[in-house]
Amino acid sequence: MNSKTLIIIPTYNEKENVESIINTTIALDADFNVLIVDDGSPDGTAAIVKQMQSQNNRLFLLERNGKQGLGTAYIAGFKWGLQNGFDLLCEMDADFSHPPQKLVELKKCCLDGADIAVGSRYVKGGKLENWSTDRVMLSKGASIYVRLITGIPIRDTTAGFICYKRKVLETINLDEIHFIGYAFQIEMKYKAWKAGFKLAEVPITFKDREKGNSKMSTAIFNEAFSGVWKMRFGK
Repeated sequence: MNSKTLIIIPTYNEKENVESIINTTIALDADFNVLIVDDGSPDGTAAIVKQMQSQNNRLFLLERNGKQGLGTAYIAGFKWGLQNGFDLLCEMDADFSHPPQKLVELKKCCLDGADIAVGSRYVKGGKLENWSTDRVMLSKGASIYVRLITGIPIRDTTAGFICYKRKVLETINLDEIHFIGYAFQIEMKYKAWKAGFKLAEVPITFKDREKGNSKMSTAIFNEAFSGVWKMRFGK
């Protein structure tokens, strides 16, 4: 079944990955389009994308000035995708930690009835690869913590590999999404669930990045830790 699909990929200093992730993604499905949201990467990421655009009409670029946060990058991408008539809008990292091939399953999950399909590390068949034990325990503990406080009925609450039907993003007031780091992922799922949309999980293998540098920081973690209380209790 045809469904015009936009894969939104935020970038900051991803010159080692961007060409490969674009080529891999676009080759998966004739309905897949890629939007790179670049936050002024000083390494020339946007220039690589511009060069590729001349050879591919399913590749788009949204340039922003400076690092403005993961959440705002996705919101900018969502608004662009809605304005340009896409039926399904997906989030994916640029560093191959999310397996692009699973986009096909995320799309099918939405076409089969889910409103949001989540690429999940913590359902049967999902796993983490090349992670230390401490990091695995922290990640799993964070997801349990979020579920206990918010009640979101999925196992991977912090996942950032997601496919949304456009009606979800049209219903949520994107201008009222408060968080910009990984708490953004929790907030989007929470608001969609509270609005009555159906969430489903697709198992994935999440691998640590092989090229480039991680964007995780203590501030991002702290935002997520305290953010769930604000979502649940408004404090």
